Amino acid sequence: MAKSQRKTIDKVFVMLGVVTTGVFIAIGSLAWWGYHFATNEVKTELSSQKIYFPSKGSPALDPAEFPGLQQYAGQLVDNGPKAKAYANEFINVHLQKVAGGLTYSEVSTKAMADPTNTTLQTQKAVLFQGETLRGLLLGDGYAYWTFGMLAKTAAIAAFIGAGIMAVLVWLGLIRLARTK
Repeated sequence: MAKSQRKTIDKVFVMLGVVTTGVFIAIGSLAWWGYHFATNEVKTELSSQKIYFPSKGSPALDPAEFPGLQQYAGQLVDNGPKAKAYANEFINVHLQKVAGGLTYSEVSTKAMADPTNTTLQTQKAVLFQGETLRGLLLGDGYAYWTFGMLAKTAAIAAFIGAGIMAVLVWLGLIRLARTK
């Protein structure tokens, strides 16, 4: 292969490297924005609800019943992991006690069959409210937070890819400068 052909090929690869670096930077920037948007929205919305874990030593946070929640004692539910813990390890534990472990759907079916049974009607209302809050915390809190964290990982990977490509472009430019 002639030197001029090799130099042309090197120029093409350097230009492709510059474009690829730019694409990685753009993807990384968008993903980083997505990470900040998702996690800030979750933090803002959860914080505005003012949901707190019971304080340490409170009977409502018995270490025997809630061992996984002791690390959050007294804290505001303001991020995905806290929302998941509150939903699964606090609300769900209480919901299991409402109607012997039956779900809203199961109790609702029984309540429709016996509309004068005030116990079933109360259980239905409590389970509906609890399962709704639990679902919102898991869906709007934990799930969106997780998407944000995935976007952060994608952003970091894209920035690393951009850095690697920038080094390769730099090496290509050195090669081009040496082959005059």
